[in-house]
Formats: sequence, C-alpha cells, structure tokens
Amino acid sequence: MPKVLISDKMSPLAAETFRQRGVQVDERPGLSKEELLEIIGEYDGLAIRSATKVTADVLAAAPGLKVIGRAGIGVDNVDVEAATAAGVCVMNTPFGNSITTAEHAIAMMMALARQIPQADRSTQAGKWEKSKFMGVEVTAKTLGIIGCGNIGSIVASRAQGLRMRVIAADPYLSVERAKEIGVEKVELDELYARSDFISLHTPLTDQTRNIIDAATIAKMKDGVRIINCARGGLVVEEDLRKALDDGKVAGAAIDVFLKEPAKENVLFGQPDVITTPHLGASTTEAQVNVALQVAEQMSDFLLDGAVSNALNMASVTAEEAPRLRPYIKLAEQLGGFMGQTLQSSIKTVRIAYQGRVAKLNVKPLSAVLLQNLLKHQMDSVNMVNAPVLAQDRGIHVVEERDETPGNYQTAIRLFVETENGARGIGGTLFAGDMPRIVEIDTISLEAEFGENMLFIRNLDKPGFIGRLGMLLGDAGVNIGTFHLGRANGNAVSFIEVDGPVPEAVLKQVAGLKDYVQRVHALRF
Repeated sequence: MPKVLISDKMSPLAAETFRQRGVQVDERPGLSKEELLEIIGEYDGLAIRSATKVTADVLAAAPGLKVIGRAGIGVDNVDVEAATAAGVCVMNTPFGNSITTAEHAIAMMMALARQIPQADRSTQAGKWEKSKFMGVEVTAKTLGIIGCGNIGSIVASRAQGLRMRVIAADPYLSVERAKEIGVEKVELDELYARSDFISLHTPLTDQTRNIIDAATIAKMKDGVRIINCARGGLVVEEDLRKALDDGKVAGAAIDVFLKEPAKENVLFGQPDVITTPHLGASTTEAQVNVALQVAEQMSDFLLDGAVSNALNMASVTAEEAPRLRPYIKLAEQLGGFMGQTLQSSIKTVRIAYQGRVAKLNVKPLSAVLLQNLLKHQMDSVNMVNAPVLAQDRGIHVVEERDETPGNYQTAIRLFVETENGARGIGGTLFAGDMPRIVEIDTISLEAEFGENMLFIRNLDKPGFIGRLGMLLGDAGVNIGTFHLGRANGNAVSFIEVDGPVPEAVLKQVAGLKDYVQRVHALRF
C-alpha cells in the first residue's frame, strides 16, 4: 500500500480521500524541517500547501518519494529542478481556486468603488461621515482586464452581470475566443486609455513584470481604479503610490505584494488604498476543492501511474521513455523558440511529425510543445493542462503524422498562425539524440540550441554581419556560434552568446534599421 504524508494543514477530506482510494496517509502539519528530514524517507508521496519547503536536501532524504502534490497553484516552495533530477513528479491543482480568486477581484472592485473599508472604519469610530464617502457606480463603466485566461474570463463574466463593458488585453486571447466570452480584445495602450477600472489577471513573467508603472499610469484615464489579485511584481508599488497621492489614480485594491508577508509597504496608509493579505484563494470551497483534487491526483499516480497536472513530466510509459527523451528535448526547444518570438495572439497551432518520430507516441511531445509555446505568457502551464489552456484560449491545435521520411529521417515541425500571419520552425535529431533547428519560417539553416541565443530576422544585405559583430563586441557580448540562413532577400540569424544580452544592447541591434526587422533574446 502506498504511503503519503500530509505535512501542511488542509481539509480533512484529503486524508479521507486517500484512505478511500487505498492509500495509507499520515497527517503531520507543522513539522519543523529537521522533523521532516527525519521521517520523509518513509513515504511514497508528500501532500503540501505553501508552508512546507521541499528543498534539495529534503528530496535527498527521500529516496522512495515518487510524487509531491501541491494543493494550490504556486510551487515556489518546491525545488522542481531538484525533484525532476530525483525522478519525483511534482503536481499542482491550477484550477481549484479560480472562481474564488475571481470573486475576490470583483469584491475588491466593489469595495473600491464604494469605499466600503474606509466608511466602515469611520462609522465604527463614531464619526458618521456620510458626505465624505461619495462612491461611483460600476454599471456602464469600462473594466479593462489584463490577462484573460481562466480567472480573467470568470471576472469578465461576473462584470458583465454587473452591466459593465469589458475589454481585455491578452496576446494569447484569440478574437474568436474574445467574442465567445463577450469581451472586446484590445491592445494594452487602448486598454489603459479607455478603462475606468483595471484588473490584473496575468502571471508574473519577464514580459509582465512592472506592467503597471509610471509610464503606463500616464496613459490611463484620470481617476482610474486599479485592482491586483494576481501577482506581486506586476505593479511598481512606488509609482502607484505617487499616482494615488497626485490624484491620477482614484483608488487601488491590492491583494498581492512584491514582498510577502507584507508587514510594511509603501502603499500602506494611503487613504484610497484597500489591502488584503493574499486572500484570493481563501474560501472554504477553494480549500476543499484543492485538497480533494490533490488527493485524487496523487492516488491516481501512485495506484495507476496516471499523471494529471504534472509540472515536470509527461504521460509516458516506462517502455516509451528512453525513445522519447531526445524528442522531448527537441519539442521543448522548438516550442520555447516560438513562444519567445511571437508578438501576437495565436489562432492555430499545427504540429507535423515526419519519419521515425511519427511512429512513436507523439501525444506527450505535442503537450511539451504546447507547454513551452504557452509558458512565457501563462502561469502554471504543464504538459497535461497545456492542451486545455490552448482550448480555453480558442487556439485550434492540429496534429499530423507522416511516417515517410522527407529531407531528414525524422523531423518535427511547428506551424503557428497568428493574427499577424504564419510562423514556422522545424527541427530534427543529429546522431540520434542531438536536437537541431533545420528551418525557420521556410528558410533553411542548421543550428544548435545554446542556453542564451539571439534570433534576428534581417534583410540579406552586405555589411550586416560586420555591423552586428562590432556592435556586440563593443558591448562585451561574446559570440559562441553564428548560424545564418537566407532566401529571396531575407535572412535569419541564430546566434549563441555567452550570457544574457542586456535590453540596451537589444535596442541597439533593433536600431540597425537598414538590416534588422526584429530581434529577440532567447533562453533555453
């Protein structure tokens, strides 16, 4: 009988579910790290929330551990890389608290509109300042949603019930999906200019970090109200405080902070700010939902080998794993390349398998491709939920197989249709297990992936390579390899560099207007 440790406080229904499924379970919330290290070696599974820290030394003390289940979304308290190296599956429950978080955002918006917390404090102090708290209606106001995924679309639905006009900015939201859920898709600058209320529902990525700062606030309506129940770090807190003090922003409702727990913060004490201590997922129903889900998922894994919402593994049998491993690496890199270079929302994804790979179980490969395509714009994307997230975004995914070899004995090609046109990338394996790019946007080249890469789409004109080399050299950026492909006056450059390229240098490269059409810094 498999044995699971529940080391954080969660609904008793989790333990009950384990026992009903035939899994032995111990409930030991509140263990110190030393106590956890002493006993973790006895268990096949570890069910946690946010308190238990699953570090490399905890994993090293648990040679029999097979699965870690996080009842909730975030896995910041789990060393996923170390777990992967140890062969431990890490699962979460990404959809268990979606409704709860969306409802909290709506509640914060209503409290902000009517200044309810401030009025409550005043009334309980015996002041009866009825004329002081003049609110605004939300009816007929425009709500701008930044990030219209699972939670954002629920917020949109609730806001529509309040008779609000809803607009959304999300590069992965298709026009068709926007129409389906009744929102108007717009670009960020238009959202800033039109919104009376702005609610954030995007993950924290390099693209979304500090998405609300002094520059973007300047683009907003005077008197805008801002709600953030998503992630700390999306808002530059100092800039928001200044805009509140100046009256540019009429109010803000903040549930998440750059540094948590937030015992002190620049926003505290500002009379037009409402704050809560990261309560987005804090309802009885949400806690029950994530506890039940994590118990079911872990039981399925331990008893039947089924994988759900895994962050670090695909659904692959023991027999398939050795053959699929190099293809999974290739799929990660092809999807990661496309995900880091797209600049508009995706309408269709077509994955074509040709030759030897078409004879294998390609479902996990497609999931890995989608995961790495989407992960730069979405939170908690994994091999299992990536197809669902794509469907939720209205992205049509097509999978094709052709067992007849073409130019290569085995090849994977990824084609993405966006609102701005079609993109494509193809790859193969050299020497059986070495991933290589063999074409980008129909231009042939052979290139190896490095940790830090520059991708440049440029005109095929004399002088480009020299100008680029001088620019990078003057900036102290060392080139490791340089791969060039060209066709019909256009070219692509795929360059390995020794470290991340500073943003200022990227702007300089983009400034080579006679040559460069676009440039992207990539990490693999």
